[in-house]
Amino acid sequence: MKYNLVILPGDGIGPEVMQEGIKVLKRIEEIFSHKFELQYEKAGGAAIDSYGVPLPDQTLNSCKQADAVLKGPMGGPKWDQLENKLRPEAGILGLRKELGLFANLRPIKLYEPLKDASTLKPEVINGIDLLIVRELVSGIYFGEPRGIFGEGENKYGVNTEIYRTGEVSQVVRLSCELARARRKKLTSIDKFNVLESSRLWHDVAAEVSKNFQDVQFEHQIVDNAAMQLIRNPKQYDVLVTTNMFGDILSDEASMLTGSLGMLPSASLGGEVALYEPAGGAAPDIAGQNKANPLAMILSISMMLKYSFHLDRESLLIEQAVDKVLRQGFKTADLTNSKERSVSCIEMGDLITKEIVG
Repeated sequence: MKYNLVILPGDGIGPEVMQEGIKVLKRIEEIFSHKFELQYEKAGGAAIDSYGVPLPDQTLNSCKQADAVLKGPMGGPKWDQLENKLRPEAGILGLRKELGLFANLRPIKLYEPLKDASTLKPEVINGIDLLIVRELVSGIYFGEPRGIFGEGENKYGVNTEIYRTGEVSQVVRLSCELARARRKKLTSIDKFNVLESSRLWHDVAAEVSKNFQDVQFEHQIVDNAAMQLIRNPKQYDVLVTTNMFGDILSDEASMLTGSLGMLPSASLGGEVALYEPAGGAAPDIAGQNKANPLAMILSISMMLKYSFHLDRESLLIEQAVDKVLRQGFKTADLTNSKERSVSCIEMGDLITKEIVG
């Protein structure tokens, strides 16, 4: 089979982790005789430097015509002083909106060799395997009006959270389907006791869940969910929540796995899906060969599974990651001061070597 991929290397450590991900993808190509056609484009900070905008038309058009998009982390302090619409984050938000990617899937899975990398007790995190589904194209990141207005002591900032019934129902429905294929439990997280937008979310989620009688459905207020993720994460299977709450809770949950560098993600909803590490561009270690490429590699595993239905190939990548970690190889973000770490390139080579047909 032939698959056309758009590659957005990103900023900071983005090009480094992407290089190791492509290395693994080429190994899959070699073993199974697939053909992955790669088209490199720019978005985020790299596009701002080259074109003056974070999402050039050429990049967007290429993404719309691809079978899937692989994206590295984007952003950094270099572009912090730009107005919001010209910052790298605006390119990311625009890409999600234009591709109709309404659901971001972030699997939270602890690899047994990394239990000591987490700050939580092993008995709390052993065996965790949950999935956070974050609504991605609405909510407070997109609502209008927004902006900074007024002068002096009367200057004020406004952001507006808006959710419509259709926006909530589509992401909750997808989450129910995902839960049905897992352990059949779905937790919807909102702030219905304070926010009207969350009251709508709460009511629509409950109504949609009635169509999935085989899925156990519950509500949680976000405050409690933030606590429960640390107190008893094994109570969860699939969690679905708003754009902002999902952004925050998934970063919190990444610490259950030992590092944000272990957190892949898939953005689904339109005809073309996007896959990327959930972490940031880490400009402080860019170019030093210190980055953890595993989230990028595992994002490619998700692409093979969700976009191309190549379940065996996807599983081989996950098994290779597990095997390398069990052999004691870790990048710097996963080690303590007494352990030797491997470089970004070394980790990519190790994973590639362990993938056998």
